[in-house]
Amino acid sequence: MTQFVDVKIMTALVNGYGLETFLEKLVHFIEEDFFDWQSFDKSPRSAAHSELGVIELMPVANDRQYSFKYVNGHPDNSTYQLPTVMAFGVLADVKTGYPLLLSELTLATAIRTAAASIVAAKMLARPDSSSMALIGNGCQSEFQAIAFHSLLGINKIYCYDVDPHASMKLAHNLAKYQNLELVICDSVNEAVEFADIITTVTADKKLATIITEDMVKPGVHINGVGGDCPGKTELAKDVLLNAEIFVEFESQSRIEGDIQQLSADHKVVELWQVLTGRAHGRTNGQQITVFDSVGFALEDFSTLRLIFQLVEDFRINNEIELIPTFMDPKDLFSLLV
Repeated sequence: MTQFVDVKIMTALVNGYGLETFLEKLVHFIEEDFFDWQSFDKSPRSAAHSELGVIELMPVANDRQYSFKYVNGHPDNSTYQLPTVMAFGVLADVKTGYPLLLSELTLATAIRTAAASIVAAKMLARPDSSSMALIGNGCQSEFQAIAFHSLLGINKIYCYDVDPHASMKLAHNLAKYQNLELVICDSVNEAVEFADIITTVTADKKLATIITEDMVKPGVHINGVGGDCPGKTELAKDVLLNAEIFVEFESQSRIEGDIQQLSADHKVVELWQVLTGRAHGRTNGQQITVFDSVGFALEDFSTLRLIFQLVEDFRINNEIELIPTFMDPKDLFSLLV
């Protein structure tokens, strides 16, 4: 039987631990799997693009477990009262191919994206960073804000969104965090002026230029989350040319990240290389660093692995018969008799 984690159970798992603790555990799981990077069978995700959005499959495996995530990105979905990003995933046993877990990943993807941002920022942001600009205040913004506040000590966030209601929603949802000061800004320029970290998490599927070179001061770390498919960017090319750039999986990021604007030989560093000491992260306080995050399957593998462990730890038994069970494994037809 396959364990099934729906939205209700996922919400209970996160609330049972507390979002901050869940994030902290997920950061550890992602770091653990990225440290073991070379043992995984990896490939860029398979994408089906349309004028309105994209649907993607994201597989990855090691010699023990296999996972995939189904995920979409449709910026206009709010028109239909649907999330712009929806996802589910499977964790399977490599030895038998049997699916161990089928799980919702819409909520979990927002959490894992914030956790991946923390994995990068721990190595790339200045240690004394205390403020962040959060550009794009939609579905992922609360998770980014809470992650940077609780795990990296960010206590002041400058918020901007083209939709003022999104910023008000963000402020309302984070009102209980009394040690976190939110400043709602009227422009991107105003939001980034005093920020040590700039997080961009916008949804428009277009070649946008949200952060320009004149907005980026020495020592800033840019957490570029929203540029995640061909033809979609957030950072001006000059910003990238003047920064040290770090990515998850280079061959995927070249197609989907902000670095799609650069030549194929422009140097970038994969995050696992910094984690394992094969490459340097930030080396001085004046460096401009960019984490060009597009989301990679290994982060979802880590997430599913954590969910499966929590299901076992909490003894949650919500099994479904996703695969037929019958007496003779060679007699599938008997199910119909």
